[in-house]
Amino acid sequence: MKEYTLTESEEKFADIIWRNEPIGSGDLVKLCEDEMNWKKSTTYTVLKKLCEKEIFRNKNAVVTSLIHKDEYDAKQSQRFVEDTFGGSLPKFLTAFMGTKKLSKRQADELKKLIDEHKED
Repeated sequence: MKEYTLTESEEKFADIIWRNEPIGSGDLVKLCEDEMNWKKSTTYTVLKKLCEKEIFRNKNAVVTSLIHKDEYDAKQSQRFVEDTFGGSLPKFLTAFMGTKKLSKRQADELKKLIDEHKED
């Protein structure tokens, strides 16, 4: 999967698109004005940048995503585990859990995920 790096404002902008897609570019300008206090030129500049990164497409004044939010979030999570815990999922889970206890349902869900994703 291609690596995507977005600034905080680009992520907020991307979330607006993901929540509303497909969205006309004019409607996107209005939403960005309301939610981010951006001018039209700022919206189009950032949109162009994210289109160049192949995250979105603006075709016939309609903006759609080329990657889904879930895919983006998964990649960011993988990068976090890699950068912070040397790619060790057990180290991440240990740090994440701290002293918390899992409910039986949560433990069962994790076991099911592990079984579905483990190598044979």
